[in-house]
Amino acid sequence: MGDLIKNYLPKSLLGRSLLIIVIPLILLQLVSAGIFYETHWNKVTLSLARGVAGDVSAIINMQHRDFGPNARLAAMNIASNNMGLSVTFTKEAVLDSRVHKGSGLMERMLIRAMSETNSRPFRIDSESLRRFVIIEVQLSDGVMKVVTSRKRLFSSTTYVFVLWMVGTSLILFAVATIFMRNQVKPIRRLALAAEDFGKGRDVSNFKPEGATEVRKAAVEFLAMRDRISRQIKQRTDMLAGVSHDLRTPLTRMRLELEMLDDNNAAQNLKTDVTDMEHMLEGYLAFARGEGTERPTPANLTQLIESVVVQARRKGGQIDFHGEGEITLPLRPNAFKRSMTNLVDNATRFGDYVTIRVREREDFAEVLIDDDGPGIPEDQRDDVFRPFYRVEGSRNQETGGVGLGLTIVRDVIRAHGGDIELGTSPNGGLRVRLRLPV
Repeated sequence: MGDLIKNYLPKSLLGRSLLIIVIPLILLQLVSAGIFYETHWNKVTLSLARGVAGDVSAIINMQHRDFGPNARLAAMNIASNNMGLSVTFTKEAVLDSRVHKGSGLMERMLIRAMSETNSRPFRIDSESLRRFVIIEVQLSDGVMKVVTSRKRLFSSTTYVFVLWMVGTSLILFAVATIFMRNQVKPIRRLALAAEDFGKGRDVSNFKPEGATEVRKAAVEFLAMRDRISRQIKQRTDMLAGVSHDLRTPLTRMRLELEMLDDNNAAQNLKTDVTDMEHMLEGYLAFARGEGTERPTPANLTQLIESVVVQARRKGGQIDFHGEGEITLPLRPNAFKRSMTNLVDNATRFGDYVTIRVREREDFAEVLIDDDGPGIPEDQRDDVFRPFYRVEGSRNQETGGVGLGLTIVRDVIRAHGGDIELGTSPNGGLRVRLRLPV
């Protein structure tokens, strides 16, 4: 039951805030309407009905007073001139009092008032005439018909009250909407700033604003941003510095090895130096992946196509298909290095590679499929860990240091996207990239 209610509740903070305001407002209006109906509308309507019933009773009584042979006519004239009632008399008529036309509040109150002031049979008709109400009373010698205006039986304050109630509610709701929207804007800006920072975009223009709690959250976000940026820069500088410093002694060692006799020991040392140089290149690439390159609008399809062209020059068999131009903010150099890494891996371990670039509702998708040996399912998460090497088919003979996929995932996530590994329809590995548009 709770989950069903949650499905119909607003998902946004603005919608929920307005709901918190609207529900008490509606309950207040319902309570006010109920109190008004019980204490005002019923009483006022009954009071008006009693006034009309009293006038009818007075006319009947005047007809039995000693006003001479024209007593009935005199009573009718008084009713017309002083009471606003039109009275007629049908001699020797019989009234069918069992049927009343009209069943609203006004009719009920008028029937109640007539029953209190008159013991004779009567009949109420509020439907035959649009602006008038007919009251017929059975007298001893016929039926007296009294026609009165509806205005004497209905209070217009009812409509005024309803209009004021609904009007003020709409005004309060509009003011609350404007106020809450202004309060939610800083939260939205904070969320956008966090999203941009997660995608590696510049958020230097973001400033704390809004309510005290929102300002505090914004200040903490800026402090967190500075700490993360500082830690990334320190790690990047450390990796770049260490890798650069180690290249100098390795270069001297290579030169000294070249001057030695070409024996097995020297050859083994040369191989070790070469491996160490490859490792340092991996460290430098990892450091460059977290560099300060700024995103710029780029054509994703065209960028990947240039990577495919380079791979084909190296002998790779690649079937490429892109669904037109897909423009999104990218760090071109970092992203191109990542795609080169993925495509080179696919062509190295597979004979045939297919690459698809397509755009969906709110993201761009890149699929890279090969027909190689693939990666075991239980190791597909581990291969993204730094320095992790898959045993067997894919990475054992590459000479890498286990940073390739780590660098790729860091770059893709820095763009706000993600990378997944799966099984390819070609029988090998499928790499799926998703990037926000």
